[in-house]
Amino acid sequence: MSSVSSKVGFTTVEQNTFVVPDLTVKDLLSAIPAHCHKRSAFRSSLYIFMDVAVIAGIYKTATFLDTFITPEVLDLRHPALYPFARLALWAFYGFGTGLFATGLWVVAHECGHQAFSESKTINNAVGWVLHSALGVPYHSWRITHGKHHASTGHMTQDQVFVPKTRSQLGLPAFDPSKEDILGSSISNDLKAEFWEALGDSPIGAAFGAASYLLAGWPAYLIRNASGQKRYPRGSNHFNPSAVMFAPHQRGQIFMSDIGIVLWLGAVGSWIYYKGFAEVFRLYLVPYIWVNHWLVLITFLQHTDPLLPHYRAAEFTFPRGALSTLDRNLLGDLGPIMGWLGAVATHGISETHVAHHVASKIPHYHAWEATYALRKRLESAGIKLQGRPGGWAEVYRVFQQCKFVEDEGNVLFYKNAYGLAATKPVFPNTDLSDSGVEILDK
Repeated sequence: MSSVSSKVGFTTVEQNTFVVPDLTVKDLLSAIPAHCHKRSAFRSSLYIFMDVAVIAGIYKTATFLDTFITPEVLDLRHPALYPFARLALWAFYGFGTGLFATGLWVVAHECGHQAFSESKTINNAVGWVLHSALGVPYHSWRITHGKHHASTGHMTQDQVFVPKTRSQLGLPAFDPSKEDILGSSISNDLKAEFWEALGDSPIGAAFGAASYLLAGWPAYLIRNASGQKRYPRGSNHFNPSAVMFAPHQRGQIFMSDIGIVLWLGAVGSWIYYKGFAEVFRLYLVPYIWVNHWLVLITFLQHTDPLLPHYRAAEFTFPRGALSTLDRNLLGDLGPIMGWLGAVATHGISETHVAHHVASKIPHYHAWEATYALRKRLESAGIKLQGRPGGWAEVYRVFQQCKFVEDEGNVLFYKNAYGLAATKPVFPNTDLSDSGVEILDK
């Protein structure tokens, strides 16, 4: 989005065009090879063993190297450097363990989609164990996450990362004499008013993004933060009577809560017998990293100035499935880190569009499904590959995506100046540039 010349007193920007997809479910599914839908409990289990083995290897390496951080073995010139070196070592342990534990989280997430095996019993048993061990209420989140997949990008049915509207933020009512409803032009006085209400200083934006990454996941589970705005205050994933659950699902919510109680009991007992310091170093730091990666990945998959949100009149399942992005996790740190991010988290960020098209595809087939689907989408002019996923990208998106309008059926985020980077057009509209180009370089 760049500013262009405009009349005095107004700021006008050149916008990207997003041609609203008109593909059917059959169009999308027919592009994916049939064998990509096959699920194997044995093969899926190998990834659990791989993640656990890597985490064990990281732990063994850290404990081995820790024995060398003593004056008798290592000369660091100053006594204060020894605790600093030990802190750095265990910080790397926390980062590495958290990254591969996110891979375990991804496997548990696939269980919730019934993508782990052909057996529903195996899927739910493995998913309950893995997610409970990571502090996640398995069935509770599985149910709301399934609703998210059914209504991705839907303003009143999606479950998470639902944009706030102009009125919800208490902004001035839309004034056609001062602004364009699509966000291409705004008067400079109204632009300043928006900035006064919404603008972030670099420090404020960085703090907001960091708090979102660190506290966003438990806040969503406990109080529906960033979730569906029509749910009543106090809605959460632990109440069997919460509005997001049907009466027949209450037993599953109780089962999920039992898993969380056992998890809390195990962590509490570990603290009691071994002390908080050990639990914090070995488990809680990686646990915080897992929550951080979960929010970072999912936030960037579903939030960008280039992605649409829909109201009921224009929503379809294919449009919802195609309102997300593939991103290379840690790719902004170079190809090696991009490879590590993809391997450790089983490609959950890199193959997300295909996951939304067919969520029962296991991650080890998702790569092939992604490449095949991209060919079909590219033939329709659609590219859904965003910038690499990382902290800088969270900061950029956090700054650029502030609110959407109260009116309209295809909505794009506006920034703190009241301007939008993208506008919707519909198929067969006569445009010189008529493709959907969501390739953010």
